[in-house]
Amino acid sequence: MADTNKPLLIKRYASRRLYNTETSDYVTLEDIAVFIREGREVQIVDLKSGDDLTRQYLLQIIAEHESRGESVLPVDVLTDLVRSYTSQAASVVPEFLQASFEMLREGQSKALENMGKANPMAAMPGFDAMRAQQEAFFKAMTGGIIAPGASEKTEDGDDLGEIKSQLAALQDKLTKMSK
Repeated sequence: MADTNKPLLIKRYASRRLYNTETSDYVTLEDIAVFIREGREVQIVDLKSGDDLTRQYLLQIIAEHESRGESVLPVDVLTDLVRSYTSQAASVVPEFLQASFEMLREGQSKALENMGKANPMAAMPGFDAMRAQQEAFFKAMTGGIIAPGASEKTEDGDDLGEIKSQLAALQDKLTKMSK
């Protein structure tokens, strides 16, 4: 059985074929996307040079989904990303995007958690099955970005305050970069 705590190693051969080292077979970009949706970390390396190609292939997976009409990123966001590569904001953008996705994951996890709390329907037979169905629906709609246990409260339990302070810190960084 594979150790799912360490990244799944995919090797790219000179023929550009991708080889799954755990199952000893060739995989496609869609297979890699499925591994990621299932929660696996993936690392893709060039067999000959040893270069890490993970970012390149992840971007390619996103581009393929976008080209098939499965758009997640609005045009303005894509435009701003392109602009950030040639501006001073380039150093802040990755942190901002990571913080934004973490806040999204936490918010979605809390929404699922609150579905069962103080809900008079919770005592109703079959409620657990309905809640599991809703969780699966949320996971499907968000492309699996809801992480189990992603809902962590701050020491004083003020999640909104923590989010506000993180956003304020990011805004300060952006302001300093634009001066």
